[in-house]
Amino acid sequence: MTPADLSRTVVRAVRCAVEDGELPAGAGVPERVVVERTRPGGVGDYATPAAFHVAKSVGLPPRDVAAVLARRLGSVPGVERVEVTGPGFLNFVMDPVSVESVVREVRERGTAYGSGDGGRGPRALVVAEAVLRIRAGQGMSIGEAAPDTAPVARRDGDVVRLYGNDAARWAMLCVAPHESPAFSGRLLVQDESNEFFRVRYAYARSRALVRNAARLGFGSEPGEVPDGGPLAQVLADYPLVLESAAHHRAPEQVVRYLVRAADELLAFHYRVLPKGDEKPSAAHRARLALAEAAGTVLAGGLDLLGIAAPDCL
Repeated sequence: MTPADLSRTVVRAVRCAVEDGELPAGAGVPERVVVERTRPGGVGDYATPAAFHVAKSVGLPPRDVAAVLARRLGSVPGVERVEVTGPGFLNFVMDPVSVESVVREVRERGTAYGSGDGGRGPRALVVAEAVLRIRAGQGMSIGEAAPDTAPVARRDGDVVRLYGNDAARWAMLCVAPHESPAFSGRLLVQDESNEFFRVRYAYARSRALVRNAARLGFGSEPGEVPDGGPLAQVLADYPLVLESAAHHRAPEQVVRYLVRAADELLAFHYRVLPKGDEKPSAAHRARLALAEAAGTVLAGGLDLLGIAAPDCL
């Protein structure tokens, strides 16, 4: 179960608890709930304050609402157990991530993996157009309303000439909007000490693995990878990162995520191809599928930031 799945599951649990009379009929069922990684020292893998919002709508103690939801959510497949902490936080201890299921989902959705359902369809377009019109009415330009699609050259031509469009965008997006981006020669360093290079290099390595495997006569096939858990967990976190970045208007969260995903892929990619006289096996195909999926996520994230993902570096 991905974090995005977990968010939808909590919403369903609230709805069902109201329908079954476990929560008052006037309890507000949220359209979405925030599910975040548990902070250091916390309980479990994920946590949500959803019970506070529901409790406020009916005047109940949040901990009582959380207890009702915890009973329902504890039996959901993929959830090992649910604990209520503090005044009413729901904390989830998840079953180990299935490498195969994560890889299959990435393969199915491609670079759109992690995008919310709300990002597609006529309603999304209408909302987006309305936001642009409202911003224009407030004297804001279209470029300000959609900075991710405005060419960087329009904002700082000197920086682009010095560092190139992609490196300039990376520097601008890797810090919070209220912080000043740092431009230096480090952006152009072609080694793994440079995070911008490292992310694109990790993607290029994923493509090289696919090409080299083809030369050895095998392709990728999703399967369980016993040593691929850390990388698969990072991929499973991607939908939650995108949701949070969109909600908080914080593209720097995507930048930080891409660095983490690249580091996990670079630590893993040495195990993908056969070594010496070793023959390609199902394990190699599964490892290749996981590395390929990681490359897909990196490419999708870079594309959201308006940065190219070159197949070779």
